[in-house]
Amino acid sequence: MDPVPGSRPGARMPRWLPRAMVLALALYAVFQLGSWAFHQLIGLLINVLIAFFLALAVEPAVSWMAARGVRRGLGTFLVFLGVLIAAAGFVTLLGSMLAGQIIKIVEDFPDYLDSVINWINGHFHTELRRVDIQEGLLRSDWLRNYVQNSATGVLDVSTQVLGGLFQLLTIGLFSFYFAADGPRLRRTVCSLLPPARQAEVLRAWEIAVNKTGGYLYSRGLMALVSGLAHYVLLEFLEVPYAPVLAVWVGLVSQFIPTIGTYLAGALPMLIAFTVDPWYALWVLVFVVIYQQFENYVLQPKLTSRTVDIHPAVAFGSVVAGTALLGAVGALIAIPATATLQAFLGAYVRRYDVTDDPRVLGHRGPRPGGGGAGALARVRGLWVRRPAAEGAPSADAEPS
Repeated sequence: MDPVPGSRPGARMPRWLPRAMVLALALYAVFQLGSWAFHQLIGLLINVLIAFFLALAVEPAVSWMAARGVRRGLGTFLVFLGVLIAAAGFVTLLGSMLAGQIIKIVEDFPDYLDSVINWINGHFHTELRRVDIQEGLLRSDWLRNYVQNSATGVLDVSTQVLGGLFQLLTIGLFSFYFAADGPRLRRTVCSLLPPARQAEVLRAWEIAVNKTGGYLYSRGLMALVSGLAHYVLLEFLEVPYAPVLAVWVGLVSQFIPTIGTYLAGALPMLIAFTVDPWYALWVLVFVVIYQQFENYVLQPKLTSRTVDIHPAVAFGSVVAGTALLGAVGALIAIPATATLQAFLGAYVRRYDVTDDPRVLGHRGPRPGGGGAGALARVRGLWVRRPAAEGAPSADAEPS
C-alpha cells in the first residue's frame, strides 16, 4: 500500500492522543452522569433548601431558649411543636368553615336555581322548569364523563397527597436537624476553610439568620395586625366565621408575595356576598385602604431594620425566584435578596454624593442655554419683530 501523500514514512499516532481521547470520553460520561443525578435529585435539593431557610427562620428563637439553659434539641422541638399546633388549628378551622359554607350552598342551591329560572322566564318569555334542567343535567354526557374521570383520578389524588405528606416530613426533619445542630454544622463548614475565610462565612451565616428571622417575625407581626383589623370589620358586618377569615387574610396577605393580598381578600368578599352584596363592596374598600396603610405606614416601620429593600427590588426578586424555583423561589426570594444585599453592602465602597441639584430630581439649565436662556431668546425675537416689519427700532440709526 502506498503511503498517504504528505506523510512521513513510518509516522505514528502521537502517544498523548489516545489518552486525550479517553480523558475526553471520561469527562463527557461524568458530565452526563452528574446531569442525570442532578435532575433526579432536584426535588431533594429543593426540600433541603426550604429546610435550610426554615432553620434560619427559627434560629433566633432556638438560640434565645438555648441561652437560658434549654437544650437546643428540646428548644427546637418546642418551637416546631408550637408551629405545628398553630398550623393544625388554622387548617381545622378553615376546613370547618369551608365545609359549612359548601353545605349551605348545596342546601340553598334549589332556591338559587328557582330564582334564576324565574328571572329568565320573566325576561325572555320562556317556560323553563327546574325538573327539566335537572333531568337534562343528569342525562348529559358531560356529567357522565366527569364522574368517570373523577373516579379514575382518585388514585392520582391519593398519590399526590401521600407525596405531599412525605415532602413535608422530609422538610421538617432536615430543618429540625439544621436548627438543633446549628453550631456543629457551622464548625463542620468552617473546618473545611482557612481561618481568613471562616470569619466571612460566619458573618454571612449571621446575616442570613438575622434577615430570615427578621423577615418571618416582621411578617408575623403584620399578619397579626392585619388579622385584628379585618376581624373588627367582619365582626361589625356580622359576617360568619369572622375569626377564621381574619386569620386567613393575615397569613395569606403576608406570606404569599405579590398576589397574596388579592387572594386573601377574595374569600371574605365571597362570604360577605352571601350575607349582603353591599357587604362585599365594603370589604373590598377596606382591603384596598388597609393595603395602602400597610404599604406606606406599617411596613416601612416594621421592616426598616430587618429586610429593608426597595419594593421594586423585592418584586424583581420574587419574579426571578418564581422563574427559577417556582413557588418555593417566590417564598425565599425576599429573605435571600435581603441577605445578599446586606452581605455585599460591607464590601461595596461608597462615596459622598455631590450637591448637584440633579441628584435631588431638580432639572438644571441645559448646556448651550436652556431653561431661562430659551425664554430670553424668544422674548428677544418678539421685541425685534416690529423692526423686521418696517417699524422703527429703538437702536436703528437715523438716516
